Amino acid sequence: MNAITKAQNAYRNDAQPIRTGRDTEYNAFAQITHRLKTASKLGTEGFKELVGALQDNKRLWTLLAIDAADNANTLPKELRARIVYLSEFTRQHSSKVLSRDATADALVEINTAVMRGLRNERVK
Repeated sequence: MNAITKAQNAYRNDAQPIRTGRDTEYNAFAQITHRLKTASKLGTEGFKELVGALQDNKRLWTLLAIDAADNANTLPKELRARIVYLSEFTRQHSSKVLSRDATADALVEINTAVMRGLRNERVK
């Protein structure tokens, strides 16, 4: 390897962008919400994928609720309470979706609203 190749390799921009906690949360919501939408559109053929997406969505909301319930969490108390409530709603509604008594639409709407909040977007 010659000096020019070494120099080019040293300054090549292969680094991944630095992500914030909000970016990580947004990406998790975006991936799961996309999976919920896609599986829902497939109907009975997408039920297996829907089950997986629902499980991952419940895990995400459980993690958020655990974090929100921690006294060291610096979010406003009212927001923390809403997160815990939404986690419980997600758990209960997911059970209804699994028993085919409801659709995943409400979960998609909640996740989309959270994604807007993470991006500081106003609801239209």
